[in-house]
Amino acid sequence: MDTKLQLSAVPHLEMGLHDGRPVLGHEDKSQLHGTDNMMHKSDFIHMSEGGSFPGVSCAGSVKMLSHGICRSIKIVLFSNKLNLLMPFGPLAILVHILTDNQGLVFFFSLLGIIPLAERLGYATEQLACYTGATVGGLLNATFGNATELIISIHALRVGMIRVVQQSLLGSILSNMLLVLGCAFFSGGLAFIKKEQVFNKSIAVVNSGLLLMAVMGLLFPAVLHYTHSEVHFGRSELALSRFSSCIMLIAYGAYLYYQLRTQDNQYEPLNEEVGQGSQNVDDDDEEPEITKCEAVLWLTVMTAWISFLSEYLVDAIDGASNTWKIPVAFISVILLPIVGNAAEHAGAVMFAMKDKLDISLGVAIGSSTQIAMFGIPFCVVVGWIIGCPMDLNFRLFETAVLFITVLVVAFLLQEGTSNYFKGLMLILCYLIVAASFFVHVDPTKDNDSTLGT
Repeated sequence: MDTKLQLSAVPHLEMGLHDGRPVLGHEDKSQLHGTDNMMHKSDFIHMSEGGSFPGVSCAGSVKMLSHGICRSIKIVLFSNKLNLLMPFGPLAILVHILTDNQGLVFFFSLLGIIPLAERLGYATEQLACYTGATVGGLLNATFGNATELIISIHALRVGMIRVVQQSLLGSILSNMLLVLGCAFFSGGLAFIKKEQVFNKSIAVVNSGLLLMAVMGLLFPAVLHYTHSEVHFGRSELALSRFSSCIMLIAYGAYLYYQLRTQDNQYEPLNEEVGQGSQNVDDDDEEPEITKCEAVLWLTVMTAWISFLSEYLVDAIDGASNTWKIPVAFISVILLPIVGNAAEHAGAVMFAMKDKLDISLGVAIGSSTQIAMFGIPFCVVVGWIIGCPMDLNFRLFETAVLFITVLVVAFLLQEGTSNYFKGLMLILCYLIVAASFFVHVDPTKDNDSTLGT
C-alpha cells in the first residue's frame, strides 16, 4: 500500500512546483497531506534518493551506491572467518619477489586460494537464488571447478602436461570420494534415524557419463602400453583429440537433457509429501546480495584466482624438492582439495538440510563436468596452442579412476545414503591419497619397457 501511495504522490509533487512555489489545488493538498501521514520517513528519503526530487537525485544516488558497495564488501569479505587467509595471497607474491623460497610461495599461494575458492562458491550460490534449482546446480558445478580449470590452463601454457592431467584427475577423485563421502557422512549423522534418499535416475546418468570418460582415457593408455598404434605416439594423440571432441558433444547433449527435459532434477525427494515440502520451503534462504553484485564478485574472484594460480603453478616443482613430496601427490591431492573447498562446504551444508539431491548434483555433477568437459577442453586448448596434451593418463592413474567410478556407482545404485556409506568413501580416499604419496611417474626408459 505504501508503494501505491508513493507512486500517486510523485506526479503531484513534480507538477506542483512552479518557480519554487507550490501551486497545488485543494484536492491535491488533501491527497498529499494524507500521503504524508501514511508514509514512513525512510520511504520518503528513499523516494528522494531514487530521483523523484530535482537537485538531490545525484547526491542521493551516490549515497545509495556507496552504501550498497560497503554493504556488499562487508557481506562477502568480512562475514566468513575463512577470509582471514586472504592476505596470504599478496604475501605469496611478496615472498616470490623478495626471496627464492619456492616452498613458501607455494604454501602461501595455496592458503590464499582457499578463501577465494570458497567465496567463489558463495557468489555462485547467491546467483543461483535468482536462476532456479537446475541452473543453480549447474552454476555450482561450473564455478566450483573454475579454480581447477584456471590452474590447469596456466600449467598447460608452460608445458606441464602431467600436472594438468593429475590435477584434473585429482579433482574427479576428490569430488567423488571426499566431497560426496563427507556429504553422506554428515547428512547421515544429522538424520541418523532414517536413510536419506536421492534421485536414483540422475545418479545413474552421471555414472554412465563417468564410465564413458573412463573409456576415453583407457583406450589411449592401452594403445600406448601395448604398442599397437599405427603410428607410435601420433595415433595416440589423434585418438585423444577425436575422443575429446566426442566427449564435448556428449557433455553438450547432457546439458540440454538437464535444462530442457529434467527441469526438476535438483528438487529434493521427500517421502512425507506434506510436511516434508513445508520444511524444504522453510529452509530456503533469501539472497544476501543482488544479481549484479554476484556477477561482479564472480568476475573479481575468478580474476584474482587466475593471477594467483601463476605463482602456484610455477612453485610446484620447487615445493616438491623442498618438502620431499612427489609432484603426483601435490597435483592429485593438495591442489584439488583447495579447488574443491566450495563444493565441499556446499555439499555438506545441503546434506545436513536433507537436500541430498543438491549435494549429489554438486559432487557428482562436478566430477562429471571435469571428466566430460574439463579434460577434453584442456586437450582441445593444448591442440590450439601446440601443446601435445592427450588422454593417456598412464596406467596407474587410469586404474585408480576406473575403480573409483565403479565403487561410487555401486554405492549410488540403491538411491539411498547413510553415514556408513559416507565413511566408506572417505576411507577409500585415504587409500588413494596414500597411493599417490608413494607414486612416482616412471622414467621414459621404464615407460617404454612396460608394454614389452
